[in-house]
Amino acid sequence: MQQDDPTPHLGLRKVVVYRELVVTEGGERPARPASQASVAAVIANPWVGTGAGRDLSAEVERIAPALARLLTAKLIDALGGVDAVEAFGKAAVVGTAGEIEHGGALIHTPYFGNLMREFLDGESIICFADTRAEAGEALVVPLWHKTQAATRSHYQTITTRISDAPRADELVIVAAGSTGPRPHPRIGDRKTDPAVTVKSLESVLS
Repeated sequence: MQQDDPTPHLGLRKVVVYRELVVTEGGERPARPASQASVAAVIANPWVGTGAGRDLSAEVERIAPALARLLTAKLIDALGGVDAVEAFGKAAVVGTAGEIEHGGALIHTPYFGNLMREFLDGESIICFADTRAEAGEALVVPLWHKTQAATRSHYQTITTRISDAPRADELVIVAAGSTGPRPHPRIGDRKTDPAVTVKSLESVLS
């Protein structure tokens, strides 16, 4: 039996879940094979046709929290639980009839970002990407460690693409994550890097 849409106020058309596991990299199996996933919601853009001076807050407060819950719940399920998620990121793709601010409104406010962070037991600011595009365009979503943003091993990306979205009057909102670092991380860490300045590298830069 088909279930009723539990979130009719979102204008939701579809949810797309993508998951991948890197088995080998550089011809070798990583010490910690990590899964990556993205969850994208395709929704009607509630602000299409409104002016650039329009206050977006009413729709943000109504839509963004439900999106945060929906996307993070499915991301947690795709990656095997909250504790399994080590890195996270978020993104928005705005259809061509919308403003880039429409995407930002749904991912850059506390009504989405703070809730996504809390649902995933994170502490770091969530890195992001946003763009305006026609249906089918790929977007690279950056990720980093959910509690230790300076942990360079977890700087990675996942590419999301929906073949028929966003339509001109739609938004695609994305939550993404990883269960571990890049394969074979070995470029050190920001907390243990030496002090590097233009002056310290004068012999190299001259």
